Amino acid sequence: MFKVLRDWIQRYFSDEEAVVLAVLLFLAFTVVLTLGGMLAPVLAGMVLAYLMQGLVVALERLRVPGWAAVGLVFALFMGLLLVFIVVVVPLLWHQLITLFNELPGMLAKWQSILLLLPERYPHLVSDEQVLRAIEVARGEIGKFGQWALTFSLSSLPLLVNIMIYLVLVPILVFFFLKDRAMIGQWVRGYLPRERALITRVAHDMNRQIANYIRGKVIEIFICGGVTYIAFVVLELNYAALLALLVGISVVVPYVGAVVVTVPVFLIALFQWGWSDQFIYLMAVYGIIQTLDGNVLVPLLFSEAVNLHPVVIICAVLLFGGLWGFWGVFFAIPLATLFKAVLDAWPRKEPEVAPLL
Repeated sequence: MFKVLRDWIQRYFSDEEAVVLAVLLFLAFTVVLTLGGMLAPVLAGMVLAYLMQGLVVALERLRVPGWAAVGLVFALFMGLLLVFIVVVVPLLWHQLITLFNELPGMLAKWQSILLLLPERYPHLVSDEQVLRAIEVARGEIGKFGQWALTFSLSSLPLLVNIMIYLVLVPILVFFFLKDRAMIGQWVRGYLPRERALITRVAHDMNRQIANYIRGKVIEIFICGGVTYIAFVVLELNYAALLALLVGISVVVPYVGAVVVTVPVFLIALFQWGWSDQFIYLMAVYGIIQTLDGNVLVPLLFSEAVNLHPVVIICAVLLFGGLWGFWGVFFAIPLATLFKAVLDAWPRKEPEVAPLL
């Protein structure tokens, strides 16, 4: 047993760079797991700066001075943030309050529809099943109401946290963009001089993760924007709220599109019933989802992440359970990082003794 363990360690950990890389990855994940809550504004600033540094580099290639490129990109970021706070947030909040107020009416209408099912389909649905379903729905809505009341009573600390984010994150983004070269040089100063393996993994990871994150952000905006326009044109209620859900749903592969279809289907059915307008909306929504999966994704993700669907789902479950939304968002990049590390990891093949 000890010989097998010793041979395995000698095979995979005989290279000093591999040991250093393993220690660095372990320390990084330990810091995020233990101090992630306290360092959340810093991590958010790093992510946003990472997303915007490509635009800064593009402006610098166009002979724009570094300070001017950073200033233009940061001004664009602050403008978008201001539009989101002043325009988008009030609209979403108003639609959310309206939806919450109309939930009892929706439940009553659905209850009347469900009670008709045993009469029309007596061989498929019984009265007991319908009553049980209604009780379950009432219980879930009651839990949601209790959660909303608790959330409203404890919203003051949340508002304080939001204000802290709104102040700290833009400041951190600015300094991460302005001093990115100095910060990179400072980090490299603490790395080993012989770091060919770390450099190779970092380049591979940076190429794939940058392509994925920027592409995913663009996909969120395009899907959310096109869906909002389509819902507004078709006069669907809560268009902004549903479009936001559709945009966020692209973060979770496979599962997100299926889950977000449920509220779109229910709200459209509640608004129009089984009418032509309902069929038109679901057809347009299906076309948007199809174009997203078959046209937009291949265009945005030029360097496809070569991961099996089972690996993607496991990564979403694992990192989502550890870090919530950000874990879900970075599940595929983190899985890609592990794949890059495994592919580049040095292996010392065991010596095979000659037969003669």
